[in-house]
Amino acid sequence: METVNLQDAAEGKELREGTPASAMKRDFPLGHTRLFFPLLLVFLVFLAFLSAPYIDAQQPRPTESQVKAAYLFNFGKFVRWPPLSGNQSEPLEICVLGKNPFGLVLDATVKGETINGRPVDTRTILSLHEAEGCRILFVSMSEEGHLNAILAGARHLPALTVSDIPHFAERGGMIGLVSQEDRIRFEVNIAPVADADLAVSSELLKVALKVIRKNGGGD
Repeated sequence: METVNLQDAAEGKELREGTPASAMKRDFPLGHTRLFFPLLLVFLVFLAFLSAPYIDAQQPRPTESQVKAAYLFNFGKFVRWPPLSGNQSEPLEICVLGKNPFGLVLDATVKGETINGRPVDTRTILSLHEAEGCRILFVSMSEEGHLNAILAGARHLPALTVSDIPHFAERGGMIGLVSQEDRIRFEVNIAPVADADLAVSSELLKVALKVIRKNGGGD
């Protein structure tokens, strides 16, 4: 497994030679990439908010579901998909595959929001056969037993795969949510991102816990 030195990334240095070009910020049109700088600031404030101590009992710390739902929505602001069919009024769908761990939290998080000018909608699905139209695919913990088959099938979808299944990114998923010191962080695997013809802003990679370049290879 190869990883990218995030300290180097934070200092603006280039990622290691061989990083797939389609996964990097330079694939975004210039006007589009400029939007990522204010977006990154918002995302950093969001991360700082999640990690700040909660002293006031009137302001309870967000639940784990709320944090993960917020991540799912915010990830969409740092991704470019292949040209989407239909018009801009059609929703960009965040799908949950398997048992939905969010309840109504994810619906509440995206209500009234947009990504790239499209309204955001959510859907729970039971198999990849129902995943057509999904742009962000959250793989529930309930699906861990057949994760390899899911990831193999998801390679044919223009969808960002995200999960909190242990070692998800190392096993071939795109973004894995991980717990570290009572915080939810994330790891990014840019190999499957490039394979799916998606592009992830390097600004997102700068705040990732780990950046991996590895195709899935079984459990």
